[in-house]
Amino acid sequence: MLTSSGRTRPVWFVDEEPVIPEPLPGDLRTEVCVVGAGIAGITTAYLLARAGREVVVLDDGPVGGGETGRTTAHLSNALDDRYVELERMHGQVGARLAAASHTAAIQVIETIIREEGIACDFVRLDGYLFRPPGDNSDILERELAAAHRAGLVNVERLSRAPDAPFDTGPCLLFPQQGQFHPLRYLTQLARAVERLGGRLAQAHVTDCDAGPPARVVSAHGVVTCDSAVFATNSPIIDRFAIHTKQAPYRTFVVAARLPAGTMTPALYWDTLDPYHYVRLERDVLIVGGEDHKTGQADDGAARFARLEAWTRERFPIGEVLHRWSGQVLEPVDGLAFIGRDPGVDRNLFIATGDSGQGMTHGTIAGVLLRDLIIGRENDWEELYSPDRKPIRAIGEYLRENANVAGQYADLVTGGDVEAESDIRPGHGAVLRDGLRKLAVFVAEDGTAHRLSAICPHLGCVVQWNSTEGTWDCPCHGSRFDIDGTVLNGPAPKGLTHETAAPVRQTRP
Repeated sequence: MLTSSGRTRPVWFVDEEPVIPEPLPGDLRTEVCVVGAGIAGITTAYLLARAGREVVVLDDGPVGGGETGRTTAHLSNALDDRYVELERMHGQVGARLAAASHTAAIQVIETIIREEGIACDFVRLDGYLFRPPGDNSDILERELAAAHRAGLVNVERLSRAPDAPFDTGPCLLFPQQGQFHPLRYLTQLARAVERLGGRLAQAHVTDCDAGPPARVVSAHGVVTCDSAVFATNSPIIDRFAIHTKQAPYRTFVVAARLPAGTMTPALYWDTLDPYHYVRLERDVLIVGGEDHKTGQADDGAARFARLEAWTRERFPIGEVLHRWSGQVLEPVDGLAFIGRDPGVDRNLFIATGDSGQGMTHGTIAGVLLRDLIIGRENDWEELYSPDRKPIRAIGEYLRENANVAGQYADLVTGGDVEAESDIRPGHGAVLRDGLRKLAVFVAEDGTAHRLSAICPHLGCVVQWNSTEGTWDCPCHGSRFDIDGTVLNGPAPKGLTHETAAPVRQTRP
């Protein structure tokens, strides 16, 4: 399904009315300004408001309208980078802190739901990590031992998941995981922020001056504050330091009808790379996977088809109700970056690098950022520090940055097509016009929308994403609508409009 804006619609927005804040009325002064109304931003604002801090939350869309609304909402301490790897990169103490923090995050969500009376289908349930057929590796045995060393002593090895509608084969049982309806949770949590004296306002933030005091700048006004938190999925105030240590990926999801009573609710993950992840929301089965680097593939239809085929082989699903994709930021060492922004004064904070664990990483961010801002010690600070050096992940660091460097070759190549006339209505393509590169979308009525193809973050050439109807940057994951509006950072502003028609290329 495509919305009028051309982006796929997640199941969470069906029959739900998201909270849309009123526009920022002008300049404001507050103690803490939180930029981003996803789970990291709203949780941070809520916990700070409960601690007695004055908080303003800014977002340019509805609450949960970004990547939080595109999650599959697994609440899990079975981390997708695996404890074997986390122990290698962060040591045994680091792996134990990672396990403890994600376990605590699920408990924090459960406690908030109980105390605030939030109706969001929260439930505790089992999770199963299984090995795909034909994989004879010892990953489950090694992961079981590493999970136990990390303190998850209740993890068990089973010959198969007992209530699965297919034979999983050998698997690990992770008990006491969780799931919920993320949009219902977040909208009610946002209302709790307002009840506690916090303020939500709509504004597109374009800049920030660290000060002190910090000045968060938008077209609607400036928010002056003692501390500013940027919980924008990808930080818009950082050009290099964080973006060299994480990489953007698109991940794909299908949601299909499942006959009532077919399976017991549980979470499932396999050990493939990229892996599949499965959960049930009432009688709708939600399955994700088929990841690719953002802006480096345009075969969404084929990926959805493979995902549906994989699902039908294992589950008796009926009609596929929804298909969508989301943005995942993969840190090179497997854990989010949460804390003070590197290289600036101590009053700017970021939360990014969800690594496919956005709901728990976002909740960890709320707890940790609250503690840093109010001056409370937190054992997680060093583990999640944005300033940490990924020494034990140097191979992945070099590979990802070599990949980014390679994308700049597009600056000197030709276009995807020779002329606007080669672009089918409803599609986009990059054209060369002399020294310029243009991103051109042709509407169904034949109207051409011409933009600069150069991402305003660090100058990469954007690529057309026909699945979402967006322009995506293959370097650091910025994404733009067909009118140039920025949809995802790190770019703080949109693509510039171009009015001159491109000159037709000639073949040599």
